[in-house]
Amino acid sequence: MFKPLSVERATMAFAGFMVLLSMLLTATVHHNFFWLTVFIGANLLQSAFTGFCPASMLLHKLGVKTEAEQTLAQK
Repeated sequence: MFKPLSVERATMAFAGFMVLLSMLLTATVHHNFFWLTVFIGANLLQSAFTGFCPASMLLHKLGVKTEAEQTLAQK
């Protein structure tokens, strides 16, 4: 059965997409796009320790539910 995308999974998908995009831009446009990859990695690292992630906050404001909210809605 299809499970709707949660904030947590959507954030991981977005981060993965951005890393791949930044590597593509680094290889094809300009080598300084490498810094976008560094920024993404630093943001992932700090969010693991602080819980603060702007992408997750934006997704939640756009109406994507967290896994906990999805579980409560099923009951």
